[in-house]
Amino acid sequence: MSSSLFRRLVAAAIALLVVTLVSLNYALAPVDPDIRALVLEITVAAALAAAAVALLVSRTLTARVRRLKRAAEGLLGPEAQPGVLTDPGDDLGSLERSLAGVSQELRGLVSNLRFESARREAILSGMAEGVLAVDPDLKVTFCNQALLHATGFRGRYEGVGLLQVVRDPALYELIRSVRASGEPGKLRFHLFANVPRTFEAQATPLAMPAGRGVIAIFHDITDLERLEQVRKDFVANVSHELRTPLAGIIGYSDTLLDGALDDTENRRKFVEIIRANAVRLGSIAADLLVLSELESGADQETETVSVRGVLEDGLLTVEGEARDRGVRLIREDMQDLYVAGSRLRLEQAFLNLLANAIKFNRPDGEVRVRVTLNDDARVAIMVADTGVGIPSQDLPRIFERFYRVDKARSRQVGGTGLGLSIVRHVIERMNGTVTVESQVGKGTTFQVLLPAVTKP
Repeated sequence: MSSSLFRRLVAAAIALLVVTLVSLNYALAPVDPDIRALVLEITVAAALAAAAVALLVSRTLTARVRRLKRAAEGLLGPEAQPGVLTDPGDDLGSLERSLAGVSQELRGLVSNLRFESARREAILSGMAEGVLAVDPDLKVTFCNQALLHATGFRGRYEGVGLLQVVRDPALYELIRSVRASGEPGKLRFHLFANVPRTFEAQATPLAMPAGRGVIAIFHDITDLERLEQVRKDFVANVSHELRTPLAGIIGYSDTLLDGALDDTENRRKFVEIIRANAVRLGSIAADLLVLSELESGADQETETVSVRGVLEDGLLTVEGEARDRGVRLIREDMQDLYVAGSRLRLEQAFLNLLANAIKFNRPDGEVRVRVTLNDDARVAIMVADTGVGIPSQDLPRIFERFYRVDKARSRQVGGTGLGLSIVRHVIERMNGTVTVESQVGKGTTFQVLLPAVTKP
């Protein structure tokens, strides 16, 4: 009970007492003065006793009302639960019971809402896709970590303009159009904040108390777009690589059919060219088959393989070609170390590295091979040459299919353009890495790192 109400009640009681005394004094005027004084004294005493009882009762009621007030003001807090009912049967007791029930139900509802909100927040924040929500004024109301990282935005985003978070006019126009029309929309755009990425945004209207907002989901399609481009490049490269030997085979075949079969001086040369182009087609087909098997996971069998043994076999295989080209094969530190994988595939990878080191070397050049164990218990295989080297701008792309640094020389020495791609696939299948360092005119060094295993 408020103090102002209490003051009004006291004032009313005093006024009633004064009126009562005046009325009694007037009514008892004809009575004996001694009796009149006694009656007035008794009346005053009764009024004072009633006032004391009223004060005690009002204080009790005041305490209960204040407790109810605190409970009503903080229905969702722990203080909302009323204490022990002093008089469960009266009206205030009934009100206390009602507040207790309402408070319990509200706490349950709020607890569920908080749980659902936290769960929804965790889901949206943990999504790999970016999520953005804006209000009718195109102010950001929500933005998850995936999108913040992609845009490079730092700080509080609530209430910030859309263009300050995602600086792309096309996206701004999409969201503005969706808000105006109420129809979903889609857009593919590029962000160049931290790392250039490509996104596909799907925006849909979002009903809000203040009007129509928009929520947008951002799918990162950078890798998908890159793979699509790789597929297109692969088809184009395969077509080009097959067209060249096929054109040679068809051309020289037509030449022979048109009368060159009787040309004893040139017909053998024509047949040799046809055979060389057929061999090239067979090499391309074989390498493509190897790549297909590696990517499909057809080779799942593993064994413990001696790296030194595989390299020795590879060196013996290319020894003849190295001798013909005047290239020396130098075995440096060749430790007897073992890895887990396919011996056939590992030999194919090393043969490609050794063959390239010989083909693209200079006369009287060298190819050095080393096998060691590095500090993190991995086998380090080095294949270094003193050849023509690779320009720095080409280094990031040499493991791509059909990529050639010097296309004319690659075809001249018989390369398919798939060897280094096979090397990378084989090494990665064995949980390893392959790196390259090169200087133009000084040579190239390939280093392969593979997890070591114990000798069987």
